Amino acid sequence: MISVDGLTVEFGGTSLFKDISFAINEKDRIALMGKNGAGKSTLLKIIAGVRTANSGRVSAPKDAIIAYLPQHLMTENDRTVFQEASQAFAHIFEMESEIERLNNELSTRTDYESDSYYELIEQVSTLSEKYYSIEETNFDGEVAKILLGLGFLQSDFDRPTSEFSGGWRMRIELAKILLQKPDLILLDEPTNHLDIESVMWLEDFLINSAKAVIVISHDRAFIDNITTRTIEITMGRIYDYKVVYSQYLELRKERREQQQKQFDDQQKFIADNQLFIDRFKGTYSKTNQVQSRVKMLEKLETIEIDEEDNSALRLRFPPSPRSGNCPVAADSVGKAYDDHVVFTDANFTIERGDRVAFVGKNGEGKSTMIKAIMNEIDFEGTLQLGHNVMIGYFAQNQASLLDEEITVFQTIDDVAKGDIRTKIRDILGAFMFGGDNSSKKVKVLSGGERTRLAMIKLLLEPVNLLILDEPTNHLDIKTKDILKNALNEYDGTLIVVSHDRDFLDGLVTKVYEFGNKRVKEHLEDIKGFLEKKKMENMRELEKSYQK
Repeated sequence: MISVDGLTVEFGGTSLFKDISFAINEKDRIALMGKNGAGKSTLLKIIAGVRTANSGRVSAPKDAIIAYLPQHLMTENDRTVFQEASQAFAHIFEMESEIERLNNELSTRTDYESDSYYELIEQVSTLSEKYYSIEETNFDGEVAKILLGLGFLQSDFDRPTSEFSGGWRMRIELAKILLQKPDLILLDEPTNHLDIESVMWLEDFLINSAKAVIVISHDRAFIDNITTRTIEITMGRIYDYKVVYSQYLELRKERREQQQKQFDDQQKFIADNQLFIDRFKGTYSKTNQVQSRVKMLEKLETIEIDEEDNSALRLRFPPSPRSGNCPVAADSVGKAYDDHVVFTDANFTIERGDRVAFVGKNGEGKSTMIKAIMNEIDFEGTLQLGHNVMIGYFAQNQASLLDEEITVFQTIDDVAKGDIRTKIRDILGAFMFGGDNSSKKVKVLSGGERTRLAMIKLLLEPVNLLILDEPTNHLDIKTKDILKNALNEYDGTLIVVSHDRDFLDGLVTKVYEFGNKRVKEHLEDIKGFLEKKKMENMRELEKSYQK
């Protein structure tokens, strides 16, 4: 068991959290929840030992292995993907080398009666006992299995890690963590860089093969599937629920309703006593009673309601100008980079009002197809845009196109039209730009903040074909819900590239699957597609076993 005892963290005299304690038991799978800035990532870092608290401590058994995957990292070196992932077993290989070195030394020495010779024998014996107690493992097989599960191809194994993007190198770090079989795995937004198939594989691994897990994630389906306990950080304290995330939401709602009632009752109590004080403060016969009530109010601890919930905020896209019947038609579309074919002979028609998802493993051409639709790249075949198609396009690089010299508020004020102008501050608050944050200049924003700002800007522009490439990576669950509700009310045509099943569920009605250099149309929603896909994968697996 690992215990967190009395942790307090302060920044500039303000407590991020104060005197929090909880235990992490074997096989616990915990979702760490709370709004952005509540201290979730800080708490993970303290448990991982990469930063310290102002007070309190984390206690773990001496031989416990705690492995931590941060949100951002990146190491680059000359190792190949396979060599880097194999570093998970470096301590075992070092042990093996040390035993060999000690045995060689024993074989060359002749001082059999000396104390140092006996010490050497003791050393070899202790180390060998430890080495042979480790479960016999086919290290190469384990590394290959994990890398393939996380979306790497066999042909990637011998490529240098430097050839891969930050997201893929993050997967290598995740592979190393999973291969170590730690007692506690700490994951901070692990699904941001994974495609749907890899997320589902990771879920299965964590449920069936991992020990204790603590995860921060904005992927609702992922945390609902893998966790059995929810710890919420809010206003400097924690609430510990022994339930899955969706049940926690219900319990949190009840808790806040109780807090609201207690707060309202207390406010009435304060108002009644203040009325008595104001009425009788000059009356001699009531002096003692007045003073008594004044002291009582001074000592009264005000009931706090945990963070205001503005989930009722609704965003609406402006009405879409009418487009032609077929906003996008692809005829024999293909794309290759030198000898590398991304996809070939893609044929599909997206009709007005369609809501489609582009899904598939990373690198199979989803974003490439979008660039072709946007006419940003050359390609084979024909891509026809329909009459009067007005595209609103969100990609990760949208953030770099913002004007850096104006404020967050000005950025949105410049595009807002009509009634929506009265709600700009509410919208900014929902996307985590509340209070003074709205007056920050764009140039001081982080990459994630710029991404969110670009998303708000897009929401307010009148378009009839919305193309969103991984729109949810920097949004928390509540903000994703606000965006999803707005998209469900949007009356234009929608194309979404996303690995977030919960976000796609109930949003799209058709799926285009990118894989094996082809684009395949599925006339089901995301749930139907994934169920069918799972069955196909099972059949493929059965075939491979029968060979």
